[in-house]
Amino acid sequence: MKIVTYIFICLFFFGNILLAQTDPPKQKVDIQSGYLEIKPELPDAIVYTKDNTGQVYIVHEGVEMWCDQAYVYLKDNFVKAYGNVRITQGDTVSMNSKYAEYNGNTSFAFASGDVVLTEPKTTLQTDTLYFDRVKQQAYYRTGGTVRDTASTLTSRIGRYYAESKKYQFLSAVQIVNPKYTVNSEQLDFYSESGGAYLYGESTIVSETSTVFCERGYYDTRGDTGYFVKNSRVDYENRTLYGDSIYFDRNKSFASATNNIRVIDTLNNSLVTGHYAEVYRDKDSVFITKRALAATLRDSDSVFVHADTLRITGKPENRILRGFYRARMFKRGKPGEAPTSGTCDSIYVNEQQGITKLIRNPILWSGENQMTGDTIHLLSNKVTEELDTLKVFNNAFLIQKDSAGYNQVKGERLIGLFTENELDSVSIIKNAEVIYFARNDKNALIGINTTTASSIELYLENQQIVGTKFIKQVPGKIYPPSEFPENARILPGFNWRGEERLLRKSDLFAGKPPPILPKIQGIPLPEDEGEFFDDIPLDEIELPTESKLNPEDLQNRESDPKPMTKQSELQLGLQKNDSIPKKKETEDNQY
Repeated sequence: MKIVTYIFICLFFFGNILLAQTDPPKQKVDIQSGYLEIKPELPDAIVYTKDNTGQVYIVHEGVEMWCDQAYVYLKDNFVKAYGNVRITQGDTVSMNSKYAEYNGNTSFAFASGDVVLTEPKTTLQTDTLYFDRVKQQAYYRTGGTVRDTASTLTSRIGRYYAESKKYQFLSAVQIVNPKYTVNSEQLDFYSESGGAYLYGESTIVSETSTVFCERGYYDTRGDTGYFVKNSRVDYENRTLYGDSIYFDRNKSFASATNNIRVIDTLNNSLVTGHYAEVYRDKDSVFITKRALAATLRDSDSVFVHADTLRITGKPENRILRGFYRARMFKRGKPGEAPTSGTCDSIYVNEQQGITKLIRNPILWSGENQMTGDTIHLLSNKVTEELDTLKVFNNAFLIQKDSAGYNQVKGERLIGLFTENELDSVSIIKNAEVIYFARNDKNALIGINTTTASSIELYLENQQIVGTKFIKQVPGKIYPPSEFPENARILPGFNWRGEERLLRKSDLFAGKPPPILPKIQGIPLPEDEGEFFDDIPLDEIELPTESKLNPEDLQNRESDPKPMTKQSELQLGLQKNDSIPKKKETEDNQY
């Protein structure tokens, strides 16, 4: 005989059920098997117990339920299910527990005791689970574990939204994967895609890197992520900062956009710009958009700027290359004149202590301008001070004098430094000189013009104080009045003092600031309604012998509370922001 009653329906059994705008009469449950008992001590309940044919079997609106024993309260439209409870809907969702309750008037359910909820791609395990069938939401607060195909997620408080197939973890959230561990203050996980949205202070820790952010998205199955707000990636000896960071664990790759900093802790260097790429396995950094590298050397920083900078090699053999419109600047110690240069491309090998200025290079050391086809600067690898200067092919040194320009030219130039100041210069092969000679009182006494096989110049305080000619062709010192103005420059003379870098900011002189792309943000957690109609959580911790009272499940204050406007501002979120689907959304902007 079929008995009319209401049945427990728990989490996930609602996907295909359409709720009407009004409250129609409830469909009656169908008890299809079980041994019927009437117990005097339970005057309000009818009891069904499993028999030799199997468990109690109940069907209701496409939902099937099995249990060892069911108490049905006809007057209250209420069901209690005991022992090996199993509920399924279709072939996609099932739930197992030791105990369950369901109120047919409110469609509110409660399950406890080794609760296991299974869908195609995830399994939820918890001790106690609450479910609102009308809102299609489930909730736990005593700790839960979700396992999917790639990871295990744990949290103290969690919700599940059936329509969007989203888990929302609100406290002590952790994802454990064989490759990494995620910790976050709040995490939204979509079971269909494996995508996790991180809110609040979050980390993703692995053997080779650690990602930090306060907002982010991580594909737990594809091992790629996108992070914004105080985001950074720590490698063994490098740290990458940026307004937004894209991360690909499979390729050991990270890219960053806007306000980039790459800190090299082993080599005391910093690289900045507005777009960067880091390849961890290759020990390679690529940075552009106002790219600038600063390296601490000799208690001073050497700055290198170019349209594009590339840094490669292990920490002990780092090589920096700058391409297109490269510039360098070294401020020098107090009282020292700065050293600076410009060229098309620049090469710096810190292990060898060599800097190469390539294609149309100019170097200023103090008041001396030097040009040639290629310029090399060598540093003492122990003291890190400048040691030697080499200019190859078409070497030309110019020093401005109040009466004109001191000039030396030849095939090659070799200069020696003492305490970062140029103190001697040798011009080798086909050397020519025009030199404004002065006495001890700095009065001009004549103009020297000489050619020789080689010429050596001696400097003090960046001024020429002596010359030595090797295989000299007889020259002459002319009184200034007898030396024509049009003869006072050597062939190839080109004074470019207006291009000299006198301060760090000159590295960007004449270059407009780059146009920065708008950073795409992370969306706020969707407002899918509050759970339990705002009831306090401590009032819904129901013991297994309880019977739900639907009047106690409505119109009271919620705990935990949903995200407020103030907490939105604290997270710095923008509701209109969206997550980029691919890395190309960044790359196509460069």
